Amino acid sequence: MIALIRCWPAAIFAIAACAVTLSAQTPAAPNLLASGGNSAGFDMAPETRLAVVEAAVAQIPSQIPAGPFEPTWDSLKKNYRVPAWFYEAKFGLFMHWGVYSVPAHHNEWYEKHMYGADRAWHVEHFGSQEKFGYKDFIPLFTQEKFDPNAWAELFKKAGARFVVPTAQHHDNFALWDSQVTPFNAKQMGPKRDLIGDLAQAVRARGMKFGVSNHGIENFQFINPPKDLADLLKAKQADLYDPKWADFYHVADRSDAACEKFLVDWYARNVELIEKYRPDMLWFDNGVDQRYLDPLKLRIAAYYYNRAAEWGQAVSISTKKAAYAPGGDNVATIGSIIDFEKIGARSPAGIRPGAWQVDHPIGTTWGYTSDMKISSAASIVTALVDTVSRNGVFLLNLSPKADGTIPQEQQDTLLGVGAWLGVNGEAIYGTHNWTTFGVGGGRGDKGPHVRFTVKGESLYAIVIGTYPTEEITLTSLAQNAALEGRITRVTLLGSRESVPFTHDAGGLNVKFPVAAPGPYAYTLKIDGLKMNASTNTPDGNPL
Repeated sequence: MIALIRCWPAAIFAIAACAVTLSAQTPAAPNLLASGGNSAGFDMAPETRLAVVEAAVAQIPSQIPAGPFEPTWDSLKKNYRVPAWFYEAKFGLFMHWGVYSVPAHHNEWYEKHMYGADRAWHVEHFGSQEKFGYKDFIPLFTQEKFDPNAWAELFKKAGARFVVPTAQHHDNFALWDSQVTPFNAKQMGPKRDLIGDLAQAVRARGMKFGVSNHGIENFQFINPPKDLADLLKAKQADLYDPKWADFYHVADRSDAACEKFLVDWYARNVELIEKYRPDMLWFDNGVDQRYLDPLKLRIAAYYYNRAAEWGQAVSISTKKAAYAPGGDNVATIGSIIDFEKIGARSPAGIRPGAWQVDHPIGTTWGYTSDMKISSAASIVTALVDTVSRNGVFLLNLSPKADGTIPQEQQDTLLGVGAWLGVNGEAIYGTHNWTTFGVGGGRGDKGPHVRFTVKGESLYAIVIGTYPTEEITLTSLAQNAALEGRITRVTLLGSRESVPFTHDAGGLNVKFPVAAPGPYAYTLKIDGLKMNASTNTPDGNPL
C-alpha cells in the first residue's frame, strides 16, 4: 500500500513550505524553495572589481537595439516575461560538446587539469606541455562524423522540446563561425559552423534552439604551478606563446587585459544572438558576481530588444542569484533560474514559477572514455521527479570528438522517448499538484509516486516495479477535503479498464495484468477539481 500525505496551501508561496512526508531523507521544509544568493567566492568569475567592469562596458562599441528594455533592473522587471513555450516544454537537451572530448580523460575541465592535477598523465599520453599544449588538441577535434540531421532526429525521438548545445565552454573555443575570435570551429578543427548546422536541423524538426556560453570562466581558468609557468614563460611556449595569449588568458591578467576580455565576452554573445537568434541564452556560474551586473544588464537588454523586434519569446537562464540583484534567487529578474544536478542543489520540494535542472546523462558532463551512462529508467525517474516539483528537466549529453553520440547514450535517449510516447500527456504542459509525491528515498520499499496536473486531470506516476496488488493513495481519501468526485481512472498506454474504489481510506486501484511499459506507470484520475497552475509571469515563486 502506498500512503500519501496531502496538504493544501492557502497561497502560492505556501506550496513550497507544504509538509510532505517522504522518507527519512526528506530535506526540511525551509529548503524546499532552493533559494540562495551568490557564493562566497568568485566561483570562476574574473576576479576583478566594479570599476574594471564599468570601464569595459564604456568600451563596447555596439549600441543596444531600440526597444522596451533598458540595461536596468527596473526595466527588466517591468518588461520580462517567461516564454510560454518553456512552461510547456518540461524536457530539453543540454550538451557539453568541445575540444576536451579529444583527450576524453577526467572530465570537461581537462584544460585546467592538464596544467595541474593531471600534469603527469598528460605528459605520459601526449608529451610535455611545452610541446603539446591544450591548443594542440584543436586539430584533433575533427567532428568528421557529425551529422546534424541525425542528431536532431535522435533528439526528436527522445521527446525533447528544446536543445541547448555548448557554444563555448571554459576553454574559450567557439563552436560557431565567428568574426569576433579566430579560435573557432569554422577556422580551426572541424572547419564548419557546428552551432549553425545544428540550429538549422533542430528547428526544422519543430524544437526550440538555445546556446550555452561558459566563456566568462576562461579568464582565470588555468593556473599552472610555478615551475611549469616559469618553464613555459622562459621559452614563450604554449600558455606564454604570444600567438595564443588571447586564447589562454594566462600571460596577462592585468586590469586592462580583463577589460579587453569582458568586451570580447560581450561581443561573442552579441554575435551568437545575431547569427542564431537563440530561444535561450544560458550562462554558467561565472556570471553570478554582483560587480558584473552592468555587463549582464547590457547583454540582457540587447537580447530582449532584438527578440522583441523578431517577435520571438526568449529567455536568459542562469544559476544562483546571477540575475537577482537582491542576492536571492526567489527574486530573479529577467532570467530563468537553473540548478545544477538533481539533489542537494535543486529544489527539495515544489517550487512555483520557472526553473530547470541541468543533469548529466553519465558520470561526467563532457565525453570521457570511461564514463558510465545512466539507464533510461533512471532518467525517466529524474524527469518525472523534476516535473512533479514544477520544474523543467534539461538532460546533458556528451558527444565524442568525431561528432558521434555514443550508442549507449542514444539507447538511453530512445528509451526516454519511448516512455514519453506513452506517458507524455502527464509531462508536457503540466504543473505541480498540492504535493509532489511520496517515496523514492533511500531505504524506501515498494514503488514511489509523483503527481502532475493538466487541466482537471490528476496524474499519479508510479515508479518502480509494476504493481500486481491493489495500491491505495491515501492522499485522495474522501475525508481529505477534496473537491469533486473521482469518476474515472485510466492507465496511460493500456486499453484495459482500471477497477477502483474511493472511500475514507483513499483511492484504491487495481492495475491491469499487462504492464504498458518497463518502468513508470501513469494513472490518469478524473473528476476532481484541480489546483490552478503555479506558473508565474516573471518566473519567481512568490
